[in-house]
Amino acid sequence: MHASELDLRELLSFKPRGGAISFLGHRLYMTDMFSHGLQQMELYRRLGPEMAKSIIVRSGYTRGWLLAEQIKHKMPDVWKDARNGELGPLLCSMYGFGEVLSSQRRDGIKAKPLVETYFISLYEAERHLQLHGLSEESVCWEQIGFASGYVSNLEKRTVYFIEDECKAKGDSYCHLSGNYLEEWDDKITPYLPIYDGICNESVAAELQDVQCLGEALPQNIQDKINSSLQLNASEKGYPVSKSYAMCSLLEMAANIANVPTSVLITGESGVGKEKLVQFIHNQSPRADKPMVAINCGALNETLLENELFGHISGAFTGANTTKKGLIEASNGGTLFLDEVAELSSATQVKLLRVLQEKEIRKLGDTETVSVDLRIISATNKSLEEAVEKGEFRKDLYYRLKVIELSVPPLRERSEDILPLCRFYLMKFNRELGREHTGFNHKTADLLLQYPWPGNVRELVNTIERAVVLSSGPQIMPEDLPNEIRETLSIPLISRDIKALHRIEKDYILAVLKKLDNNKTSAAESLGISLPTLYRKLKEYSAL
Repeated sequence: MHASELDLRELLSFKPRGGAISFLGHRLYMTDMFSHGLQQMELYRRLGPEMAKSIIVRSGYTRGWLLAEQIKHKMPDVWKDARNGELGPLLCSMYGFGEVLSSQRRDGIKAKPLVETYFISLYEAERHLQLHGLSEESVCWEQIGFASGYVSNLEKRTVYFIEDECKAKGDSYCHLSGNYLEEWDDKITPYLPIYDGICNESVAAELQDVQCLGEALPQNIQDKINSSLQLNASEKGYPVSKSYAMCSLLEMAANIANVPTSVLITGESGVGKEKLVQFIHNQSPRADKPMVAINCGALNETLLENELFGHISGAFTGANTTKKGLIEASNGGTLFLDEVAELSSATQVKLLRVLQEKEIRKLGDTETVSVDLRIISATNKSLEEAVEKGEFRKDLYYRLKVIELSVPPLRERSEDILPLCRFYLMKFNRELGREHTGFNHKTADLLLQYPWPGNVRELVNTIERAVVLSSGPQIMPEDLPNEIRETLSIPLISRDIKALHRIEKDYILAVLKKLDNNKTSAAESLGISLPTLYRKLKEYSAL
């Protein structure tokens, strides 16, 4: 995950009935602008302006520094992008400080300042205007402390921010500048008593115990509901896709949607071929016309031909009325032929004529009807092999396969697994009236490691089952089917044959890893006694 992909809803975790809110696994609580303002007014009244400012700035510094530390450890991929300057302004917006108008990052030495950010209006400035009116000085003390602590942690050097323009003073924007302490000019002098010597080293020492406690908390980042669920994409016919393979496939599908070319979609059973067909249809100029689907393997030859081409009254016994076939019904739109490899030879000939002549003839009729439609077909079999065996017409094969799109199995696009799980969790929450907040981190690991032989279809069924069975706010491992819970990191057989004792060692260590080094559970799962397990681990020098 990169900084540009972050969303506040993705980082927050709620207990559905209230009582606890977490941000990156650390509990927080909500307050309102006026209560917070009254609290700070009390600080000013009792301690005096300078002491109150110092407390607010130092508190903000600690908060920003700790947030940076949390992201560094829990979201290392995001942290890699932090130095380009995108993450800091995004976090300020997420925390509710205010909307960033522009932010610029320099080296802080030759080109100063290190960070320069304009906010449309910061939280503290807006609060001051509402409670007290215009101010004679800048008021966003918590924000400059927060920015200082965050950037200091990022740079591993003490950085102080100042605010020289503030909306509370009547300025157009709130303008914050930050630089390394030793690189500041005289502008920093009035702020030094307020910062009161706070720095990287002092905060790290103060927060050492807090950080250790934080590491012991549940990592709720795995329990979040993914906000990047791309519901708009779902409405267009395809759910979440994060992997490069699927994003490339959808981009190609969107490009070919605007032309009426025939498309053949291949892929294993359950990968979502019909969803891709719907996506292409919805992106095409034919979106306002019907999309008609038929499973070619579900009907015998006679029934399928009747379904596709229709019949006139009297065409056969029992044909008392004229029936429009699916090909004619999809005129102007899209006809989807699923399991197209199951077409009989006779039906293949008639379908080829439709593709060549753009017309059909109902059963029993002597007249033809012109049709304008796009045919998209799908199969989980190899049509090339069927052609070689003489089971499928070569000319029809090439007519259907003008463009081929191959949907990769879920096991080859693991990046899509958790986004899909979260998408369908939300879907079934709505449909079944449940309030599950997400997946326990152990559950997420199991979902990621399972090979999904039934692909997305199996995943959807699994999530629906879990939503029905789960009694808590999170989906736990015990809510999953046995075949997923029993998934283990079993060593694969390579070209090199290993001795049996080596295989045993690798397997036992894999089981321990899967069970979070719980030796009692591992011994039970392996069917051996706990002393036997300890003896073997001693032999492996793994204790």
